[in-house]
Amino acid sequence: MDINAAFDKLQQNVNASPEAVTEARRRRDLFRGTFGSEDDVEETVPSGSFARGSQNDPINDVDIIVVYDETEHEGWGTPGPSAEEALTHVQDRVKALLGVSEGSVSKEVRLTRVQNHSVKCWLDDPDAKLAFTVDVTPALRVDEETLLIPEKNSSCWIQTAPEHLNRVIAERHTDWNKFVGQVRVVKRWGADQQTEMKSLLLEVLALHHLPKETRSKALARFFAAGASAVLSPVEDPAGLCGEIQPDLDRDAAARHFTKASEAAWRAVEAEDRGETDRAACLWRSIFGDIFPEPPGGCSNGNGAKAVGGAAASVHRRPIRDAPQGGQ
Repeated sequence: MDINAAFDKLQQNVNASPEAVTEARRRRDLFRGTFGSEDDVEETVPSGSFARGSQNDPINDVDIIVVYDETEHEGWGTPGPSAEEALTHVQDRVKALLGVSEGSVSKEVRLTRVQNHSVKCWLDDPDAKLAFTVDVTPALRVDEETLLIPEKNSSCWIQTAPEHLNRVIAERHTDWNKFVGQVRVVKRWGADQQTEMKSLLLEVLALHHLPKETRSKALARFFAAGASAVLSPVEDPAGLCGEIQPDLDRDAAARHFTKASEAAWRAVEAEDRGETDRAACLWRSIFGDIFPEPPGGCSNGNGAKAVGGAAASVHRRPIRDAPQGGQ
């Protein structure tokens, strides 16, 4: 079996469809264009995994940050009621500009809800299982990559640097044009594990531990490094927001990484020996049925049982190729 072709198919199966990517971009850009035209707004910033091209299928949310002119909003950025006031301001403007009843620009937002840092806006039926949302976060500019955003629960404003992560991920992808695609692959692997690992945690681990290599060796090295890396706090790369997932069950996560690492290295060794069918079956034991099976199957000694919670029997949509996200 051609391992490169098998990894191509794995990538295609992890990717969202072209139609989903196009619609997500349209919805995000509707918000960016609408808020970008407001007199008190300096700029809008795409944020989240869709902005970095690392969001998996299904795409059911996108994020934007609206950077306001602080001279137009006295008191914003200081502790106290201004945090909630900023969020309420965004909520009111979403309703006035984009609400289904009163939107002056477009009538697409069915429901809004103030969250801790952002306003969540439903563009689909809010009761639908995968209803699409846009999260809009108000902010003030501190410097080139640092923003102040409100935190309703603490009545404070905190510093964050989403543009820093956007930039370093883009730099890694420029250096290795398969990087962002492989981030989507490891996120999908993480989502199939019984221990919850946030997608951002996996993305930051990939930033530090997914090397420029063949895809098989890069993933084997990532799983091996991740087994020890998750035992220590995985922190915001910009150094502002601290640990990404403080409640992570580190021991359980390390076990998942270790199992995947062991199978991945056996797959790499099998591929080096020319035993590509066995290698494919070992990768399938990690990723489940989103990794293609060799023509002779995996029941004749070529592979092993699924490891680390891979969803071997999950039905997936037809394989399609698609570019992902991007600014």
